[in-house]
Amino acid sequence: MKIIFFGTPTFAAKNLEHLIKNEYNIAAIVTAPDRKKGRGKKIKASPVKTISLNNSIPILQPENLKDNKFIEQLKKINADLFVIVAFRMLPEIVWKLPIKGSINLHTSLLPNYKGAAPINWVLINGERETGLTTFFINNKIDSGEIIKQEKIQLSNNITAAQLQNKLLSKGNRLLVKTLNAIEDNTANKTAQKNYLNICEAPKLKKELFRIDWSKSANKIHNLVRGISPFLNDNIILKEV
Repeated sequence: MKIIFFGTPTFAAKNLEHLIKNEYNIAAIVTAPDRKKGRGKKIKASPVKTISLNNSIPILQPENLKDNKFIEQLKKINADLFVIVAFRMLPEIVWKLPIKGSINLHTSLLPNYKGAAPINWVLINGERETGLTTFFINNKIDSGEIIKQEKIQLSNNITAAQLQNKLLSKGNRLLVKTLNAIEDNTANKTAQKNYLNICEAPKLKKELFRIDWSKSANKIHNLVRGISPFLNDNIILKEV
């Protein structure tokens, strides 16, 4: 089964590395263009690109996902499946290309906590469990048919970085199980249900980091661990 992997940050890079070690056929990767980062504003490649360079995997870095040249490059590779982890929303013309579909690994138990920062928001909101979901992509963010899920119980003191590590190791295994089911044509497809009390996980804004000391000690505690440390590509991830 020929796969194109879409992703940019460290979390996605670790997933890609796991798939490579397990000898999946990664025909190419799609990642963000190189950007200026750090105090010196030096051009830096994404973590996913670095893994790809180390393993001699072809790399695509489109600015515009609807660009005709990029679409033709994807068609030429003729992949069976697209695997997306921590990437931009794909246009329909892209996610509909592979014969076996396009799947995403999301770090929450969908339909709860759709959005860019589920790891942070489940802790900020004091949830007692979270998990991972693999699903087929459709034309709405994090709303496609669910393939597999795995739950994780949360302690009162776990931080965002610690939770990310747990989700990483479990996500690697869930992704492998999902790919095997798709390759064997045994993957289940379960439509997501819409509940009235569903929580969202929007991108974190700077205003969130201002502590309101009039709130309860428990809410302040949850906020601090939910942004400790703020998740970015500088966090060193270790499998647990």
